[in-house]
Amino acid sequence: MFTGIVQEIGTVREVRRSGPATQLVIGARRVLEGVEVGESIAVNGVCLTVAELGPDWFLVETMPETLRRTNLGLLQPGDLVNLEGSLRVGGSIGGHFVQGHVDGTARVLDLTPDGPALVVRFATPPELLRYIVPKGYVAVDGVSLTVVQVEPPSDGRDGWFSVSLVTHTQRHITLPRQRPGYLANIEVDILGKYVERFIHGFGDGRRSD
Repeated sequence: MFTGIVQEIGTVREVRRSGPATQLVIGARRVLEGVEVGESIAVNGVCLTVAELGPDWFLVETMPETLRRTNLGLLQPGDLVNLEGSLRVGGSIGGHFVQGHVDGTARVLDLTPDGPALVVRFATPPELLRYIVPKGYVAVDGVSLTVVQVEPPSDGRDGWFSVSLVTHTQRHITLPRQRPGYLANIEVDILGKYVERFIHGFGDGRRSD
């Protein structure tokens, strides 16, 4: 479990591809404090297990499902990634509960300054947008953000949602460095998915109880 508060921006040092699996070696320091092999670190919002560990790096493995659903398969050496260690018992929850289970990706449409803030819009497929509501939470590349606006699909085009980044957030995450077309990992608020399941059961229209 994570909270969507990025602790450090790491750097991809190596991408090792072998069959269906891909290993990532990521340079970091702060996020590694107290971490042991077998524990979890969120990389761009994806919960991954630390398989190897050095003084300023760690190695994780990604499986085909992870690569299909996230942007990790697009990473190259030198790319920057958001890092967050797992929430410790008694730790502060500065954002919202983030599982590290990415639901899909959304494409950056534009990044527009709004005074000191930066507004970012994302073209979003309907299967994700249905769970995103104004003033609700969404995790973008592992960052807990408040949704500003939601526009539903129309005329055969994807809908979109926007978030606003304050100055502090801009300095401590990778998103302001990206360009239109960038694919960001999206994890919607788990509450919406649970409510849908409770109401609709397992897809047959009946109550789940």
